[in-house]
Amino acid sequence: MQRPEVWLRGRVADVPALLQPVAHALLQAREDVARALELLPPGDLWRSPGKAPPPGFHLKHLAGATDRLFAYARGEGLSDAQQRWLAAEGEATPAAVAPLEAEVDRVIEAAIAQLGDTPIEMLTTQRLIGRAKLPTTVLGCLFHGGEHAARHAGQLLTTVQALAI
Repeated sequence: MQRPEVWLRGRVADVPALLQPVAHALLQAREDVARALELLPPGDLWRSPGKAPPPGFHLKHLAGATDRLFAYARGEGLSDAQQRWLAAEGEATPAAVAPLEAEVDRVIEAAIAQLGDTPIEMLTTQRLIGRAKLPTTVLGCLFHGGEHAARHAGQLLTTVQALAI
């Protein structure tokens, strides 16, 4: 019997109630990534079905964007490593699937830990995003991080299914 989606399994330990939906989205994304990668045909990490981005892009972007959004939530700019990752997200790399999946897992674990360390009174604190310094809040960064990860996990799954046809 299949387990219910993460949001139907109860609280995520050590995450404040107001941030549970973000934790649920991140954990669901991680599970969806694992499910998609079980279906990924060997050698298709950088193959594109039509004009859609390849699975490798979705893995790299999911990890990188989540990492960046949570850095912005902390009030940090992007590190040199984050800028290099961003510049290389669209590039096919010789990396195997396992290291990219491990990076997704690492980023999501760090994000969940950050949710647990985020004071609720900070959620409405303004944050500025990117070079254009677009305004949002800590909560905006965290919420978008969760929903963005879920979106790319879904796109990854759809892409992998298209490749398997």
